[in-house]
Amino acid sequence: MAIKVIHPGLATTVQDLGRPGYFHLGIPEGGAMDRLSLKAANLLVGNDEGAAGLEAVFIGPKLEFTRDAMVAVTGAEMPIKVDGVEQPGWTALAVKAGQVLTFDFLKGGARIYIAVSGGIDVPTALGSRSTYPIGALGGFNGRAIAAGDELPVGEARKATEGKSIPEALRRRPGMPAELRVVPGLYWHRISEQAGRNFFEDEWKVAPEADRMGYRFRGGRPLDFVPREQPFGAGSDPSNIVDSCYPYGSIQVPGGTEPIILHRDAVSGGGYFMIGTVISADMDLIGQMQPHTPTRFVKVDIGTALQARKDRAALLGQIKALF
Repeated sequence: MAIKVIHPGLATTVQDLGRPGYFHLGIPEGGAMDRLSLKAANLLVGNDEGAAGLEAVFIGPKLEFTRDAMVAVTGAEMPIKVDGVEQPGWTALAVKAGQVLTFDFLKGGARIYIAVSGGIDVPTALGSRSTYPIGALGGFNGRAIAAGDELPVGEARKATEGKSIPEALRRRPGMPAELRVVPGLYWHRISEQAGRNFFEDEWKVAPEADRMGYRFRGGRPLDFVPREQPFGAGSDPSNIVDSCYPYGSIQVPGGTEPIILHRDAVSGGGYFMIGTVISADMDLIGQMQPHTPTRFVKVDIGTALQARKDRAALLGQIKALF
């Protein structure tokens, strides 16, 4: 079976749960920006939770199916239609051969996840089918899908049409969004007042927000503690001797606009990191539109670990439905 791409939408790529283990070589983990949504979509159609699906940003694709399939769309709120008839999200939908899946205008969130029974069966690259466009690695020929592409699909398993994930188990950012942050190793580089300002201020997602990172604007600039410039570091107070960047770390070039490094971010560089967004909140970032008001919330490692357990429990509740 193949899915014919009539219209690709905007930056629609094949994504699974990524390719961990190569960060030290400069290859990011990648994978779905909102992992919980991808896992939920896969479970609805009978796939393993890590099967490859499609991630579409702001505008959904137009897809024609060449054989019967089970489909589920999760993530952002974007009205789903099969042959022009609106369908529910977060629900297993039976699609017949020849039918066309389309989407209306985005109403909330940023990214949808389209899972198809059998999964998108493109070749693996370093153990993953995820697309890393900057490196032309994985996915469909290492790029976003395009009109005329035919996406291969694997062997389907049994799934129950109409099965749905309750609203209470669907995670979305609040308004304002709150992102929990553990202060980083370079916290000592800023003044105490600057640290307080960072967590007190309301920030907004900048238009420069993609799979590599999300930039934020609107808060007060950081004041840096005076120092003697280290050998190997740049002259700006925000520069450090090149260091590894943890996944989810927040760099602040020039002390003005925080950037959260996301799935396709570089593995290291010369900007200090004020802290790291906890793993449990990284999915939320993938659903934040430009101009979303955001507050950073200071937490300790104990809170971060508990949040990870809570997120795992949420996924356990979803799995229990199947």
